Amino acid sequence: MQKTRIFGFLLVLMLLVLAACSSDNNKDSKKDATANDKTSDSEKTDVAATPSGKLVIYTGRDEAMVQKVIDQFNEKYPDIEVEFLTMGAQQILERLRGEKANPQADFWWGGTQSALIVGADEDLLHAWKPSFIDSIDAAHKDADGRWFGEMLLPEVIMINSDLLTKETGPQDWDDLLDPKWKDQILIRGVLASGTMRTIYSSMIVRQGADTPEKGYDWLLKLDANTKEYTQDPNALYLKLTRQEGSVSLWNLQDILLKKYTTDYPFDYIYPKSGAPILVDGVAVVNNAKNIENAKLFVEFLFEKGMVTQLANEYYQIPTRSDIDKAVMPEWYQELDLKTFDIDWQLMSEKEAEWMEHWDNNIKGRGKK
Repeated sequence: MQKTRIFGFLLVLMLLVLAACSSDNNKDSKKDATANDKTSDSEKTDVAATPSGKLVIYTGRDEAMVQKVIDQFNEKYPDIEVEFLTMGAQQILERLRGEKANPQADFWWGGTQSALIVGADEDLLHAWKPSFIDSIDAAHKDADGRWFGEMLLPEVIMINSDLLTKETGPQDWDDLLDPKWKDQILIRGVLASGTMRTIYSSMIVRQGADTPEKGYDWLLKLDANTKEYTQDPNALYLKLTRQEGSVSLWNLQDILLKKYTTDYPFDYIYPKSGAPILVDGVAVVNNAKNIENAKLFVEFLFEKGMVTQLANEYYQIPTRSDIDKAVMPEWYQELDLKTFDIDWQLMSEKEAEWMEHWDNNIKGRGKK
């Protein structure tokens, strides 16, 4: 009888222990399930936060440089598919105008200050504040954050260094009007080029913007010495190399690129009276389909490491004022960026009018 009671007590005790173990196992299973759910949610959040989709860029930059930067961008953001189209700054502006109701581009990379001002005024550009905004001088960005200068482009006198030296070429803008340079000047087609429109407009400002007729007269005399207006930059480079002319007007960056990275016999003369220093910038397109990806690209492009890389490899003069000069290349440290006063807002307002007048009344008429 006593043995039976003891056995019964042990049996009850075993059942209680088994029940407790089962309860603990159920709790552990619920904890594991909850943990798994949390991990799954976290993973889902990470996936959702990973930038993906497309990015469409309209650019006036050198195609090889653009591709290299995009490749590096894709190393950081591999799930963003980047496409780009290369064209002149003025062509980009006109294309964005035509696509305003249904933007096809997300990012404008490489626009003149005048073109960007016009784009902002026409509500083509998105306003925002990137992380680097305080490092850009007020003169090199839009007050409302619709565009940001990426680099400075002094517009200078370009020469064939097989024919001329820095001492024997034209030393200043007015020297270009000397009859000795007749049929020696080659000019990239003006209307399609933001660079050339800026140079020509700044020459009008230099003569006195209140009386553009003086500037028109100056451009007429330049036309008299101009042998040809080439279709695009590549045609200009080829003809200058073939010695079909010895002088041109162009931006310093492209001249340095061709001088140091190709066999083109090019050099430059910095005009004694100063050069128009174009602010070449970027902008996110208003109502872009991939606006967040465009912002990511802007931030990437303005990272200090990328800024110094582009200065060393592509001769860019950055607008960021917080870059250590010691890490910049020797050619940059030797620059003396002398300029003359230009009312960029006025130029942006008058450029289309002035260039239309040049095209209709001056181009090709200086020799008549």
